[in-house]
Amino acid sequence: MAPPAAVLPLAQLLEHTADALLAVRGGRSLTEWLTHCPAPARAGTQALAFRVMRCLGGAQVARARLAPRRPSPPVDALLTVALALLWPDADDEPYPPHTLVDQAVTAARRRSPAAAGFVNAVLRRFVRDRDALVAAARGTPEGLHQHPRWWIARLEHDWPVEAHALLAAANRRPPMTLRVNARRGDAAAYAARLERAGLAAVVVGTHTVVLRTPCAVGDLPGFAAGEVSVQDAAAQLAAPLLLGGGLPPGARVLDACAAPGGKTAHLLELAELDLLALDRDALRLERVRETLARLGLRARVQAGDAADPAAWWDGRPFDAILLDAPCTASGIVRRHPDIRWLRRPTDVDALARQQARLLDALWPLLAPGGRLLYATCSLFKAEGLAQIDAFSQRVGAGRAQLDPASPGHLLPLLDNRTSGKSRGASTPQDPVTGAGPWGVDPAADPDGFFYALLHKS
Repeated sequence: MAPPAAVLPLAQLLEHTADALLAVRGGRSLTEWLTHCPAPARAGTQALAFRVMRCLGGAQVARARLAPRRPSPPVDALLTVALALLWPDADDEPYPPHTLVDQAVTAARRRSPAAAGFVNAVLRRFVRDRDALVAAARGTPEGLHQHPRWWIARLEHDWPVEAHALLAAANRRPPMTLRVNARRGDAAAYAARLERAGLAAVVVGTHTVVLRTPCAVGDLPGFAAGEVSVQDAAAQLAAPLLLGGGLPPGARVLDACAAPGGKTAHLLELAELDLLALDRDALRLERVRETLARLGLRARVQAGDAADPAAWWDGRPFDAILLDAPCTASGIVRRHPDIRWLRRPTDVDALARQQARLLDALWPLLAPGGRLLYATCSLFKAEGLAQIDAFSQRVGAGRAQLDPASPGHLLPLLDNRTSGKSRGASTPQDPVTGAGPWGVDPAADPDGFFYALLHKS
């Protein structure tokens, strides 16, 4: 990672990054916290904070060895940030060690003057003995895999063969993947426009393009005019899966957890639908409206709890329902590296119960012969395969039929492979049996997802 273009001195960026770590430790997401970070510091702080989150496991183990008596939370956060930025596991070092130590000490003087000497001593010892300290930290699960121990254990239980590859993949930087508006063009033509604009890209589908180097959305040709959107390749499976061989014009479709609106828009780009975009968060629904307006699409947008249809449903059944359910987001950790540190072991079961309530509430709203697509961006089987198995048992044999083309778990592995269908996994290029039509080109380097397409008999 090249050093972020800092408007502010590095010492101040380190202070902001330490505040970001304190926020995550207090249960706030980086995405939410960064909206309150001063604008001149935001880009630099985000770059540093993302790197810190990817190296936090080892940094916390090293801090505990170097300073067994934990300092005050603000000093501990600053010290841990500096250790994570000195950690050798990332692609490169954002700053020379002596510069980072000097600026961390400067930040400590501003934050807690009495602790400056302590911070200086700890960081200089880490730089001096880094190889030995890193080797010792890697002797622990947290230091080796840069994830909480419970998360590692759950992946090892769910995916005993793939777990360590999944943990390594979670620390890679994700690609910037684009979805070309099907009403306005295709991937090949848009890739040519990108090339003329000096942006190299790879075509990986009829409407999917992956940039070789990420850029600001404002630099994308036609973005403001609605010609293209940013959406991971795995997320781009939802709309074609739900539509299948096609729905009749004007078919009633429910997007039950619609915000921020990417999948809603994709459905409308591909078909003429009577679509209701529902979400319980009225503020996040504004993003749905903004997305539809930018793309020139129309849908009914309504605030409501999908688990309580009596409060918003008009009684007319839907031909198709998309349930992109709230989940741990364990499949998109590389895009949001703070997620692993925000989640708690109890969150998995709590979210699984919420997903079950949503499935049970929405299934009666589906017309006979209709289809429901259940989706989560999770790697955990409790939110995927096990969830659908339990739902099928509750509904009764034969009433909810799993489409044989359902991808199941799509795992974001370094080599884009899994060990097969027997445990509910799919390779990105050949989901389910190796012959299904719903693959993701390995060049797209997709996120982790789970999809189950259910037909109501």
